[in-house]
Amino acid sequence: MSAWAGRTLLIATHNAGKLQEMRALFAPLGIIVTGAAEHGLPEPAETEESFVGNARIKARAAMEATGLSVLADDSGITVDGLDGAPGVHTADWAETGAGRDFMQAMRRTWEALEARNVPEPRRAQFRATLVLLTPEGDEQVFEGVAPGRLVWPPRGALGHGYDPMFIPDGHDRTYAEMDFAEKNAISHRARAFAALEAALA
Repeated sequence: MSAWAGRTLLIATHNAGKLQEMRALFAPLGIIVTGAAEHGLPEPAETEESFVGNARIKARAAMEATGLSVLADDSGITVDGLDGAPGVHTADWAETGAGRDFMQAMRRTWEALEARNVPEPRRAQFRATLVLLTPEGDEQVFEGVAPGRLVWPPRGALGHGYDPMFIPDGHDRTYAEMDFAEKNAISHRARAFAALEAALA
């Protein structure tokens, strides 16, 4: 049984999809998970140019506001043929005047690859960085990478973000064609979580 069993961990995200994944991953450890929205926390400005830098901003802001142990994640997709873009700007590519539209973001990504005549397979990596911060000042960083390739048109109705255009290595279906449990077993976030879980055991 984890030493964290019965403790509350605040996941510093307003992304319902991420929070759902985290709840499922933490359930076997007996850790009580809450989200930023439940605490009325604002989303801090992510001003760093690295995933770890942005995760650290979110973790510190949430911990200072609540006094709870916090897990913050910054994640995104890096595309080889776009020099690593969108990277930390993954969500920004989906911004519209009326919220986030990831269909727009996926189309923008594919059109940028087409404009550069990037050959197939169009390699990409989903990346997740987790920062665990406790009120005692302990900080730990965990990273996970899931390599794969991009496809067009998008396929599947499950998942979120860029999932419908990403096929992980060793598979022939997109993340969005996989059920929750299957994706969670191989995702970038699951890989980062495995390192975190080992640290919490």
